[in-house]
Amino acid sequence: MKKYHFKSITEQNQAFGIRPPEHPLIDVMKFNSDERQSEFACTENLSLQASFYSISLKHITEGEIHYGRTKYDCSNGTMIFMAPEQEIASRGVKVSSVARTICFHEDYIRGHEIQQQLKQYHFFNYSVNEALHLSPKEEKQMAAIFDAIEAEYHNNQDAFTKELILSQLSTLLRYANRYYHRQFLMRKESSSSVYERFAQILDQRMQQLEAESMNLPEVEELAQKMNMTSRYLSDALKAETGKTTKDWIHRALIERSKDLLLSTSDSVATIAYGLGFDYPQYFSRLFKNKVGLTPSEYRAENRAH
Repeated sequence: MKKYHFKSITEQNQAFGIRPPEHPLIDVMKFNSDERQSEFACTENLSLQASFYSISLKHITEGEIHYGRTKYDCSNGTMIFMAPEQEIASRGVKVSSVARTICFHEDYIRGHEIQQQLKQYHFFNYSVNEALHLSPKEEKQMAAIFDAIEAEYHNNQDAFTKELILSQLSTLLRYANRYYHRQFLMRKESSSSVYERFAQILDQRMQQLEAESMNLPEVEELAQKMNMTSRYLSDALKAETGKTTKDWIHRALIERSKDLLLSTSDSVATIAYGLGFDYPQYFSRLFKNKVGLTPSEYRAENRAH
């Protein structure tokens, strides 16, 4: 099985022979099957992880998809959602007719209401194990929104482009949430996954971090809140998501620090102390290791977009 971990949309497109994105932080793609065949085929076994979100509208007619460590039922589904760093594996997949995909980095939506919306939408969670099923009418509606976003994306980009794209993307997500509630929440809910429970606790802890000037979240502390040993929690998260407790803590810290770097003029040291780091250099070292840029370089580069 070939394994890919894409840090950027450009890297992903290069690997699959797709034209480069017009913007480094977002791409909108539409694939039409050849007139001589009715399906796209990807017979290779692939394991994919990416550092960005993706939303796909397509019919999978054959093959298997595994989402995290569970088999993902896409037999009748038409929409698949992936959050950053989630793992999806495909085996002998065929896709019929037309496939649409939107990929966007969290930096593109940082500071917009969509950033908070995404944290509330359960269809990006590992606990969901099947694609979103749409009626023909609903699918037509979703396709129209995808196409509107694509048209704006390929238009001559100006000062209004980003806001128009994000407005339409927000509409698409609201419709997806409506359909998701109809499909999943009308059923008897199964017990939540370890990751889902952990993510809620970590999110609450991150909110307390700045409000109450607490220390950095620790593996042992979070495990205790879940009534687990730290070893068991990390093993369970590793089995379900491919990442350990410390990996997810680091990711939460990095994402929050990105918000602060772009939404405030606070110094790097102030942000580091606010996030619970005793020494700013520890924060800068972690940030550089995970992002590839220093906090100051990240701020300068992304404020330029």
